[in-house]
Amino acid sequence: MTANAPKTFELDVEDVEYIRHGDKPLLARLFKPRGAGPFPLVVEVHGGAWCHGDRLNDAIINEPLARSGVVVAALDFRMPPEAGYPASLADINYAIRWLKTRAVELGSKPDLVGALGVSSGGHQAMLLAMKPRDPRYSALSLPSRTTEFDGSLRCVVMCWPVIDPLGRYHYAKKLKQGGKPYPDLVDQVLPCHDQYWQTEDAMAEGNPVRALERGERVELPPVICLQGTRDLAHPRPDIDRFVENYRKAGGQIEFALFEGEAEGFIKRNAGAPAAAQAMEKIIEFVHRAVC
Repeated sequence: MTANAPKTFELDVEDVEYIRHGDKPLLARLFKPRGAGPFPLVVEVHGGAWCHGDRLNDAIINEPLARSGVVVAALDFRMPPEAGYPASLADINYAIRWLKTRAVELGSKPDLVGALGVSSGGHQAMLLAMKPRDPRYSALSLPSRTTEFDGSLRCVVMCWPVIDPLGRYHYAKKLKQGGKPYPDLVDQVLPCHDQYWQTEDAMAEGNPVRALERGERVELPPVICLQGTRDLAHPRPDIDRFVENYRKAGGQIEFALFEGEAEGFIKRNAGAPAAAQAMEKIIEFVHRAVC
């Protein structure tokens, strides 16, 4: 290893229960660097159109991030048909606060916590970062005699986010109304929008872009957003609106665009140069933003 090469850490990986609803535990997969720390701690929120996936989805992102010297906690959370909006946000907000109570024993500190989200997970991570004390999202109480922390975040990494759920819903419906051929993703995501959100009013309300356009008072932590130019699942105009409005509101946001790449390119083309470049950007951003 050269003097300027980034340090690589060995990892300990374990699953822990962070909350239980009835007889169903929700787990977090912890990727813990072996070292003195304190390390940044990133809460990772998987995608799947709010309805699919689990904490194992994004190991190909979480492992290299952790090896760079970041504690990563990849979450399971409630999804349809068990529960729709805003149940998953309440679980994730609880997990952020719960992890802060255990940050020191995990090799981090309570004030070094950020989030990373993929697709619909990017939407949820960003919404929670903007509204960490929303009473619906912070409704689940930590165990008694536990130090109370809020759900605020130091930074957010968004990988091809569904940043405007209502905008994406209308986009997919328009494609379907135009008839075949249209991308397979249309028939995959439309039922999930309906199952999770139930109404278009909810899609408009739980919406980072439209919250900014409505002039709501929100938190504005540093953000990086990554997307490919051939992404058909996450409409570029919605992301452009978010970037413009986030900056207008006073937030710092980097938008990293990868030429010729489609949605999910870090995972789908893990050996490609673009995937490596994207991981470098994520790692550099987290270490810079959570210092």
